[in-house]
Amino acid sequence: MLNGLILIITGFSGAMLTFYLNEGLGQGPVRSSAILSLSVALFFHFFPHIADPYLVKNIPLVFIGSSFIGMVSSRLVSAYWLIGLAGAVFCIIFMNTSRFFNGYGGSLGISACISLLAILSIPIVTKKQRLTNGFALLRKTVFKIRRINR
Repeated sequence: MLNGLILIITGFSGAMLTFYLNEGLGQGPVRSSAILSLSVALFFHFFPHIADPYLVKNIPLVFIGSSFIGMVSSRLVSAYWLIGLAGAVFCIIFMNTSRFFNGYGGSLGISACISLLAILSIPIVTKKQRLTNGFALLRKTVFKIRRINR
């Protein structure tokens, strides 16, 4: 129970710290994720006896996965608490599905994507208008990105 709470706090803080370095300090998404993930991984590599072996093994994984969420642009999500909530959702997904993804590459990224999409869909689902309005906004965003990339 306590280990799960520590992992959820790690997911929450990993996403928020990465987002802060990315958007708040202007370090960019890749550099922000890499700096923080490497710091956490090296800390637990050199000090493995500082915590329970379960936490020493899983805190770096949860932090790396939640840092993928913090790489999102502030044009999509600008509220820090939503980023943190997506990190916590990621951790819950990780704790419940990590044994199913054993041996498959990309499971951290897939879980991060699912948790971020779940948080991004909240405003679309809670609107009083029809659900198709969300698809119209998504289509508009995709076409805007295509025009920018040309």
